[in-house]
Amino acid sequence: MEYFIFFACAIVAVISAILVIVQKNPVASVIFLIMAFFAQAILYIQLAAVFVAVLQIVVYAGAIMVLFLFVIMLLNLRRDEFGPEKHPLHRWVTRLFAIVLVAELVIIIIRGFVREGKADIAAQFGSVEQVGTALFTKYVFPFELTSILLIVAIIGAVVLAKRKAEGE
Repeated sequence: MEYFIFFACAIVAVISAILVIVQKNPVASVIFLIMAFFAQAILYIQLAAVFVAVLQIVVYAGAIMVLFLFVIMLLNLRRDEFGPEKHPLHRWVTRLFAIVLVAELVIIIIRGFVREGKADIAAQFGSVEQVGTALFTKYVFPFELTSILLIVAIIGAVVLAKRKAEGE
């Protein structure tokens, strides 16, 4: 059963990531990115890194994606810029992915309550202390670089939106 969940989450994550790139609609891209983040969070839960999974959902799928949506809405894209209407099959494929994702979440949660955990996984794996120590010692430079990159991206989006609004 673990292999089924792993491969299902991996497939959902890879296909969602591909759809992020392929989509012409930026809002749909953000939604597929959120789906990829949720699939990755399930993989973290399988590794018994519950803290990292919660961070994945709260920070990335929550805060960062809301920020991306805010920037996209700030750009004020019109309907004709999103591309042509989607094929009716697209709606069914999206629903299928949603059902698979919810089923994976339910199975993981049920298995987490039934099984006490694996003995071969270290007790500190994915703990708050371990993640904090690694993040603010070994990975402090990439952490700060990522925050600067996000700030620059937001400023760039605001400048582009302002320039576009002045041009119209």
